Amino acid sequence: MSYRPPYDWAAIRAFLAKRAIPGVETTDPAAYARTISVAGRHGLLTVAPGADCLHVALRGVEAAHAEAVGGRLRRLFDCDADPGAIATCLAGDPVLAPLVAARPGLRLPGAWDPFETGCRAILGQQVSVAAAIGLAGKLVAAFGAPLAEPMGGLTHVFPAPADLVEADVALALNMPRARGAAIRALAAAALADPDLFVPAESLEAAVLRFTAIRGIGPWTAQYIAMRALKLPDALPVGDVGLSRALESGTGRPTAAALLARAQAWRPFRAYAAQHLWAADEAVVKGR
Repeated sequence: MSYRPPYDWAAIRAFLAKRAIPGVETTDPAAYARTISVAGRHGLLTVAPGADCLHVALRGVEAAHAEAVGGRLRRLFDCDADPGAIATCLAGDPVLAPLVAARPGLRLPGAWDPFETGCRAILGQQVSVAAAIGLAGKLVAAFGAPLAEPMGGLTHVFPAPADLVEADVALALNMPRARGAAIRALAAAALADPDLFVPAESLEAAVLRFTAIRGIGPWTAQYIAMRALKLPDALPVGDVGLSRALESGTGRPTAAALLARAQAWRPFRAYAAQHLWAADEAVVKGR
C-alpha cells in the first residue's frame, strides 16, 4: 500500500499494539496481524513496513476480495492522509507546532471493522485503555467465532452484530448492565441500518446518528466518527488526555475553551487530538 511520506510506522504500530484485542490482533516490532471475516470466510492478514510503502500478506481471502480488503486497510492505516496539509494547518498552535515537527508522519488510525471499533469505544467508557482491552478480549472469547486453524495468538474473529444483539454482554463481562445494553443497542442499530457506518454528510450529522443510540454519548460518538467513519475534524472534547496535554500554568482548559481553541485546527481536529494523545501518553509513561 502506497502512502504520502513521511509515514510514522512506529507510532501507528504502537497505537495498535496498546489496543490489540486478545485473540483478534497481535503485534511485534515489525508487523501487525489480525483475524478477519470477508464474504463469510475467516482469514488472517499481516501488515509490515517497507521502504516506501506498507506490505500486506493475506491468508484465507479470495483474490476477488483483495481490492476491498486493501481499501479497508488503507483507512485503518491512514494511507491517504496528506501530512504536509495537516502540518500547515496545525503549525499555528504553539503546543501543536513542536509536536507536529517532531512527528510529521503521525497518522490517524482508522478501523478495520467499524462495528468492532464502536464496541471498543463503548467498552472504553470511563475505564483505562488496558481495562477496555481486557473487556474486549472477554467479549471475543465469549461471543467471537473461533478460527478453524488458529495461528499463534490469533484465535477468534470479532463478534458480528448478530452475535451480540441478544447477548447478555454485561453478565459475560461482569460490567455495568447499561454498558452491555449499549453494545446490544449498537448491534441492533447496525442490523437495522446497513449504512450506519457510512460517512455522514457532516460531522454534526454523524454525531446525531450515534447519540440517538441509547448508551452512546458525545465522546463515544466523536470517537466513532474519528476512527470508524474517518472524519478528520472529529474531536472528543471531554477527553481527559486532551485536556491534560493542553494543561498550562492556569490549569486545564474547559470544554468551551478547548472548542474555541480548536477552531484554528479545523478541518484536522482529529489529527490534533492524535498528536496530543501521543504527547500525553509519552509524558504519562515517563513518570
